[in-house]
Amino acid sequence: MATQKLYAGAKLREIRTRLELTQKSFAEKLGVSLPYLNQMENNHRPVSARVVLGLAQEFGLDVTELSTGDSERLVADMREALADRGEPSEDFTGLTVTICGDILHSRVARSNLLCLQALGASVRLCAPPALMPQGIEMMGADVFHDFDRALEGADVVMMLRLQTERMSGQFIPSAREYHHLYGLTKKRLDNAAPEALVMHPGPMNRGVEIDSDVADMLDRSIITRQVEMGVAIRMACLDVLTRRARGVEGWA
Repeated sequence: MATQKLYAGAKLREIRTRLELTQKSFAEKLGVSLPYLNQMENNHRPVSARVVLGLAQEFGLDVTELSTGDSERLVADMREALADRGEPSEDFTGLTVTICGDILHSRVARSNLLCLQALGASVRLCAPPALMPQGIEMMGADVFHDFDRALEGADVVMMLRLQTERMSGQFIPSAREYHHLYGLTKKRLDNAAPEALVMHPGPMNRGVEIDSDVADMLDRSIITRQVEMGVAIRMACLDVLTRRARGVEGWA
């Protein structure tokens, strides 16, 4: 008979709260990614071996706290958890990602929509009607024009800039009006999941699609890391695509 996996989201949150740690700092101490910890706390994934061992080694906690069942069930649960040794940061299953901004002119929105869905995430796209491509819901996206609704319970919020250089005509009344309806503020971020991550591919229009106090949040914003990884990916692609011309063995 298949072993029951150990789901202990409420217990994990209780332990983290007792230790007075944010999700980000708790994840770092346990050696897992923040999205993965978020999934475990919301019972979208079972507790992994790394977390079980981390709780015992890093915090000296009695791991029996993770189960309220009998001892036989606990042993089975722990055995299953210790058998789960996959790389957690590669699994986005169950995450809800909201992408808001100039969807119509954005290549980032389309590539992320396909990539994130392939990794198991649910993707919401939000923009004014004039900046939302027709039929994009056929690609699997949940389409929103109300930003506050699109943010409800989101695990990740990715903002996109207005690409005015690609616009011909009046797509929005004004930058001020756009910020009022679609700008990410601290108050608006409260609609998302607790400690939801904030992303932006850059460059940012501060005060338009995102406020500076949100973009610079040390515990929530991973914008600089996102940009840094974008540079690394571009370098890797250029390396692979130019290998033949450089006489270097490789894929291309």
